[in-house]
Amino acid sequence: MKTAILIKALCEPMRYSIFQQLLVRKHCVRSLSKKMGITESAISQHMKVLREAGLVYGEKYGYHTHYLPCQEAVDCLAESFEQMRQQSLSLNRDPKLCECAFREGEESK
Repeated sequence: MKTAILIKALCEPMRYSIFQQLLVRKHCVRSLSKKMGITESAISQHMKVLREAGLVYGEKYGYHTHYLPCQEAVDCLAESFEQMRQQSLSLNRDPKLCECAFREGEESK
């Protein structure tokens, strides 16, 4: 799963808020519309983006589809951010040390 695609879908604030609501419990479009204070049509458009990115899936209950977060996508995001966290923690943050490639060329002269 491509992390960049997931992040791009979540970078719009309303979609991020919708996704946060789905992490608490499953919702249908009407429920999300009332909770978020926007039209069902707008919710449907946001859900389309989230579905196409692989962040959510729907379960049919009669006439309504209830949406849930895709656990694989949540795990992918968590792993990616944990890797970034570990890399950041391992950085040498000494302000006197420069490890950039530009400096390496100068030092050999």
